[in-house]
Amino acid sequence: MPVTLEVLRVPIVVWGPQPDPETMAQAEHLADLPFAFHHIAMMPDSHVGYGMPIGGVLAAEGRTIPNAVGLDIGCGVRAWKTNVHEEDFMPVRDQVLSDIQRSVPVGFDWHKRSQAHRTDLFDDVPDIAPLRAQVDRASRQIGSLGGGNHFIEVQSAPNGDIWMMVHSGSRNLGKQIATHYNQLAKEENARTGDSVPANWGLAHLASDTGAGAEYLAAMDFCLRFAKESRRLMAESMQAALSRRFPGVEPEPALDVHHNYAALETHFGREVWVHRKGAIHAEGDVAVPGSMGTHTWIGRGLCHPDAFCSCAHGAGRRMGRGAAKRAMTVEHVILELRERDVRLFKAKKGDVAEEAPEAYKDIDEVMEAQRDLVEPTLLLTPLGVVKG
Repeated sequence: MPVTLEVLRVPIVVWGPQPDPETMAQAEHLADLPFAFHHIAMMPDSHVGYGMPIGGVLAAEGRTIPNAVGLDIGCGVRAWKTNVHEEDFMPVRDQVLSDIQRSVPVGFDWHKRSQAHRTDLFDDVPDIAPLRAQVDRASRQIGSLGGGNHFIEVQSAPNGDIWMMVHSGSRNLGKQIATHYNQLAKEENARTGDSVPANWGLAHLASDTGAGAEYLAAMDFCLRFAKESRRLMAESMQAALSRRFPGVEPEPALDVHHNYAALETHFGREVWVHRKGAIHAEGDVAVPGSMGTHTWIGRGLCHPDAFCSCAHGAGRRMGRGAAKRAMTVEHVILELRERDVRLFKAKKGDVAEEAPEAYKDIDEVMEAQRDLVEPTLLLTPLGVVKG
């Protein structure tokens, strides 16, 4: 059950252990915003981010904050059951994962030519200059994985069903939009002498006019881009599987964003709910652990005090630099081998950043949010492709 901390303008409602001091300081900044509504919700995977904590949920009245959505607009997870059984899959595991790695660009790689022929997304790009300036490169980045904590996994259910999952976002498109409108917000706030301290990293815009309305329209396109990009990667992943198992059709996928803002009604008020590293917890959700650990599929319970949200994953407990200092590449690779998880990663020098030890325990996160999500299925990784 959550703990309510009565601080500043609005309370902070925390699921799980109280976050570290730096993360709590960011949560307190949110709670002191003049347009923060009702309370701030902190998911059990919360950790420090830029401006707003990752795993935080903010409901704002009439304002939007680019940094409360984040750089990777629309980052999320797509997961689906393949109707292939584990005992049939394991003999061809390496071939399938290798095929996926060849089919889906990872890290800083893009497609060599436009992928617009595979999608109708670019038929309807809003007439927003910063967005249109990115269309050419976006058409080559769509359907590519990226790096960092983005991943492709093949997983097995307890009954042996094979599942596939991809975690990725809006690539450079989202970063460019987030950076552009955060800069506009900083300039506007400085010009008007806004009361929110600039060093909080929470520059904000009116949500219904001017640059704020334009940002939200651009953000919406980035959400569509991210979801379509995951669909195209899923198409390539499924094709790699189908080459070994002809005629096997996948089941419908679930697809959830965890970096976005949406206009919703909560506690009788229409507000802009900013979820940064949090999922809209209504219907089926996927909550992945760290590399080499399991994923939970669950049913969102739409808890009102969480603004109908839940954790998006295990959440970091160690920064990337700290993880690389604490663990060697060899240690992480050996650990994955002992778990019988195949790792397909072209450049393994930064693999320690994503080691299981760098993240919180996914089972503890799920236990802390048992009033937010009902677990329905445990998925165990068999192989992972990373940038």
